[in-house]
Amino acid sequence: MAEISYRQALNETLREELKRDENVFLMGEEIGVFEGSYKITAGLLKEFGPKRVVDTPIAENGFIGMAVGSAMLGLRPVVEIMTFNFIALAMDEILNHAAKIYYMFGGQTPVPMVIRTPGGGGQQLSATHSQNLEAWFAHIPGLYVVAPSTPADAKGMLKTAIRNNNPVIFIEHLGLYNTRGEVPAEDYLVPFGKAKVSKEGRDLTVISYSRMAAMALDVARRLEQENKWNVEVVDIRSLRPLDKETIVNSVKKTGRAIIFEEDWRSYGIGAEIAATIQEEAFDYLDAPVKRVANVEVPLPYSKPLESAALTGARQLLDAINELAPRRRR
Repeated sequence: MAEISYRQALNETLREELKRDENVFLMGEEIGVFEGSYKITAGLLKEFGPKRVVDTPIAENGFIGMAVGSAMLGLRPVVEIMTFNFIALAMDEILNHAAKIYYMFGGQTPVPMVIRTPGGGGQQLSATHSQNLEAWFAHIPGLYVVAPSTPADAKGMLKTAIRNNNPVIFIEHLGLYNTRGEVPAEDYLVPFGKAKVSKEGRDLTVISYSRMAAMALDVARRLEQENKWNVEVVDIRSLRPLDKETIVNSVKKTGRAIIFEEDWRSYGIGAEIAATIQEEAFDYLDAPVKRVANVEVPLPYSKPLESAALTGARQLLDAINELAPRRRR
C-alpha cells in the first residue's frame, strides 16, 4: 500500500469515480480553474472538462438546489462547500428537500448527492470560518453524515458516499489534509454505520471522530509506550448512522468512557454518545462518562485565545489521568 496524504486520497477518489461513472460530476466555488481552495480538485478540470467539473457562482443555496434537482434526474453531483460555515446559506435545500424527497416520494426518486466540506479550528480563521456543525445534520433523518479521520477511510467512505442513493454530508477537517497514511490501491468501500476500533485497550475507552480520533490514537499510543494506561480508541467515523454496538461493547469491556470531540459540549454528537452509553451500558460503568470538548465561545482569531478555546491532547490527557483506574489491570 502506498502512503499518501488525506488530500491526495480525496483527489484520487474523485478522479476514479469520475472515470467509473459518467453520471458523476463535481460542482462548487473555484473548484475548476483555481483547483479548489484546498486543492482537492487539482487537475480534474483539465482531465474531465467543464461539464464534469463545474465552477459555480458564490451562491450556495442556488448550486445546492441545482445539485438536488440533478440528483433527482439521475446524475450524481459531488458538491464542494468551500468551508462548513457557508453551508448555513443552503439549509433549506438540504434539510427540507435533499433529506426528505426520497422518503416523501415513496422511494421513487433517489437523491444521490454528496456535499463535501472542510471544517474545524486551529487555522486562525476566526469564529465564522472555524466551526464544527456536524450535529445539525446528524439530527436529520434522511441524511448520512460521515467524518473520516484517515486517508484510507477518506477514500473508502467517499466512494461509498458517491455510490449511495441518499444525500451524504462528507466532513473533512482542515487539520487532516496534510496527514499521511497507507491507502490500498484497489477499489474498496468503507461502509457507513460501522465504527472502527483503531487501538485495543483495557483501562478505558476514548470515543471520537475526525481529527480528534487521530489525536486520541496518538495520545493512546504514547501512554502505552510510557507504560501508563492501556487505552482503547473507537473512531466512530460515521455520525449518522451511528454504530452504537461497537461503542457499547468497548465500554462494557473497559468500564470507563471519555468522549473526545472538537465541538461545543452542549447538544452535540458527544451528548448522543453519552446518552447511548447511559441507556445500554450503565451497569458496566466503573465511573461516570466524561466529555472533553471545546470551550463554548465563538472561536477567537488570536492564536493564544484560539488555542485556549480548542480542545486537544492536553485536555484529553487530563481527562484520562482523572478517569483511569488507580492501577493498571
